Amino acid sequence: MESRITELEIRLALQDELLDTLNRTVAEQQLQIIRLQQELHGLCQHLQALEPAARNLPAQEIPPHY
Repeated sequence: MESRITELEIRLALQDELLDTLNRTVAEQQLQIIRLQQELHGLCQHLQALEPAARNLPAQEIPPHY
């Protein structure tokens, strides 16, 4: 009986360690998602700022061999 309790305690300790690892991983991924969303937002703003200037460029003609 005592060996079963010891085995359960070991399993519980390993599960606690795994849960802590998973929590840290999820927290790190959430920070990365936030950074990527901010970067994407910045890129979208940059593209929107470039769009009016791109409208003033002459249209590129298709080369004659097409």
